Order: sequence, then C-alpha cells, then structure tokens
Amino acid sequence: MSPEADALLQLNQRLLDSIAQADWLAYLALCDPSLTAFEPEAMGQLVEGLKFHEYYFDLGKPATPVNTTMASPNVRIMGDVAVIAYTRLTQRLNADGKAETRAYNETRVWQKQSGQWKHVHFHRSV
Repeated sequence: MSPEADALLQLNQRLLDSIAQADWLAYLALCDPSLTAFEPEAMGQLVEGLKFHEYYFDLGKPATPVNTTMASPNVRIMGDVAVIAYTRLTQRLNADGKAETRAYNETRVWQKQSGQWKHVHFHRSV
C-alpha cells in the first residue's frame, strides 16, 4: 500500500474514533461542511450537511468504551479524490454487560482540498 493510502487509512480511523468517542470537534476537523451520506438512521434519505450527525454527538459519550476496526480496507486514490471501502466492526458491552460486535459495510469518499484530505461522502449499510 502506498504512503498516501496509509495516511488516508489513518485519517479514516481518526474519523471512526471520533464517532465512537462522540468527539464532535475532531469530527468537524475531518469533515467537509457539505458532507453527504446514506445511512440506516436516515431511513433511505440522502443527508446533506453536518446537522443530522451533530444530534448523535450531542447525546454524549457512550457509557462503555467502543473499539472500532476497519476490516479488509481497500483504498483507491483518483487524483484529488479517494474512496475507502471496508467492513466496520464495533465492539462494546451491551446492557447485560456482555461483549457484542456489530458489522457495517462502509464506503467513505475523501477529497483533497487545499492540500488537506476532507471527508465528503459516505454510504453505510448493515
């Protein structure tokens, strides 16, 4: 894998960690304000902007730690655009105190803006 692909995977992991830790400021720093998304929470609708996602961050940090892993990531860089596809595995304790793992298929699009990669679109499904 190229150094740029490795750097993108590190950025993407930072993004996933900001989500797991409800770190809104870190998420804002990584995302373009016009971010678009298709995700289960949007009920089949295209979400535009960050307001929809801010609601979930405002709920606060999870009660128990969350571990996030990108399984089998694939990075494709096309000039100033990159696409990362992977299965996102999240591990946490459920309400009964037992460990559980959830899996989501994700595709995230990053765009280089003024020399810096910004997250501009994602599609997540279960």
